[in-house]
Amino acid sequence: MVRRGRRVGRSRLVVHVLRPDQARDLGPHHTGEALPEAEAKTAPTRNSDVTTRVGFVVSKAVGTAVVRHRVTRRLRHLMRDLLPALPAGTLVVVRALPPAAGASSRELGADLDVVLRKLRVLSPDVPATGSR
Repeated sequence: MVRRGRRVGRSRLVVHVLRPDQARDLGPHHTGEALPEAEAKTAPTRNSDVTTRVGFVVSKAVGTAVVRHRVTRRLRHLMRDLLPALPAGTLVVVRALPPAAGASSRELGADLDVVLRKLRVLSPDVPATGSR
């Protein structure tokens, strides 16, 4: 996913995005679709609706476990508010960089807004996350 999509970075984070039309070539594992019965070892547990999925990468370079979990919680909360505004089936990976450890939620939200707008997955009429 990270190699095939587009990415934009800021000083505190890098966001990788794979739009639904780009994810079709990767197969059902990456698009959120249920596996066909022939490929599945067990019956699929989720429906075949294509969902938007978000993952977070916060390495040890960001800080101790407490700091990394705090950064992850902040990013998860900010992305939860943005999920309805993203196109269905979009795959997003948010990679936190070491300066994210000292950033406030407002600063991280502003960075996410700028990056997602540059990637053209967030429409301009969606209110800014950092201003909430």
